[in-house]
Amino acid sequence: QVQLVESGGGLVQAGGSLRLSCAASGSIFNINDMGWYRQAPGKQRELVAAISRGGSTNYADSVKGRFTISRDNAKKTVYLQMNTLEPEDTAVYYCNADVLDKYSVYFKHYWGQGTQVTVSS
Repeated sequence: QVQLVESGGGLVQAGGSLRLSCAASGSIFNINDMGWYRQAPGKQRELVAAISRGGSTNYADSVKGRFTISRDNAKKTVYLQMNTLEPEDTAVYYCNADVLDKYSVYFKHYWGQGTQVTVSS
């Protein structure tokens, strides 16, 4: 059993910053890729940023230069630092992790419950 718990969402004015975190817990043996997705009302879910176990990163063009993804493998936590926020960034943000639990022989995808980010103009 694996759980991802997100925190750090909230309301912020345009130009401000927020830092999201997502901690994995449970019967975890190993974690490969981790990432952040977002979904705005009436829109498709999209990948925001991803990071490999070794630290390689990938960003959506819309957030490149403003957002930074990082991870702490010891804490089994992934972070998303969001700077220069825009109203277009308003969405529910979900973390994702590719996890090998202690009772399986292959990796599975897990999702957090989502955290709301609202950027006012």
